[in-house]
Amino acid sequence: MKKQCMRILCAVFAVWVFASSALAAPDLLIPGGCTVGLQMQTKGIVVTGFEEASAAEAAGVQKGDIIIEVDGKTVHTTEDLKDRISKEDMVLTVIRNGKEAEFCVAPKGERLGAFVRDSVAGIGTLTYYDPMSGAFGALGHGVNDANSSQLLPVEDGIVVSSSVVEIVRGKNGTPGELKGRFALTSPIGSVKKNCEHGIFGSLHGPIAGKPLPVASADEVRPGRASILSNVSGTDVRTYAVEILKIYPHADTTGRNLLLKVTDKDLLAATGGIVQGMSGSPIIQDGKLVGAVTHVLVNDPTRGYGIFIENMLDAAG
Repeated sequence: MKKQCMRILCAVFAVWVFASSALAAPDLLIPGGCTVGLQMQTKGIVVTGFEEASAAEAAGVQKGDIIIEVDGKTVHTTEDLKDRISKEDMVLTVIRNGKEAEFCVAPKGERLGAFVRDSVAGIGTLTYYDPMSGAFGALGHGVNDANSSQLLPVEDGIVVSSSVVEIVRGKNGTPGELKGRFALTSPIGSVKKNCEHGIFGSLHGPIAGKPLPVASADEVRPGRASILSNVSGTDVRTYAVEILKIYPHADTTGRNLLLKVTDKDLLAATGGIVQGMSGSPIIQDGKLVGAVTHVLVNDPTRGYGIFIENMLDAAG
């Protein structure tokens, strides 16, 4: 098999955020680089698996389906679903691939036989903060269900401060990971939107940093650049990277930039780009140009980034 066929991509898991509702994109943004903890409530209940001889699976329900109604009544949480289950046949309304479908399920002993969840939590990197509106964006790609790869619809969520306590270094064939510690008791912001180009929301207060001009896509060029990342404790540092190639028309994938980590300190600490660094702001010529999004699993020193222009467009 040719080497290029081995370029399996891995999304660099990060956070979810909401951006300015203004029609015009902001001219100045404060770059982030800090990791944050997030808890996101889904719009509906996500099916993650099935018990043996599952009534729900026998009726046609699949992993990744999002249950939104039981017998025509809306359900928001796993407790809602539990309260609606009886011994009688019931109709589940689910979202699958963006479309609604209905399935008649005959519970066995008041059990659907499905494993479900109504929220997801993790850490990720903040990309930017708008000092004028209080809006922020992170991740550079959406948060998907691990079983079906479907984008998770967001009801709401919270953002909290985070500290990196451990690094799993990336190596050829295995993506690395940042492991963080955070408490969900003191939110610093809220999550409003999860889409293909990032997570967006608002912060309760400002973050430290100097506002930088926002670069348009046609200003970005191959060559030296830097990223801001938090790979130890709460320390945000600047690391050297090189932009190898630019893909200006990759608007749907969000993979607009091919990056290579050149910083010796970052390579020694993480092996390159690891999960949790997704959303790390990319800076070139004194301007905020984009965010790290994915790592090449067969070469953790390389990965992809999205134009900041595309993140701001997605924020709405």
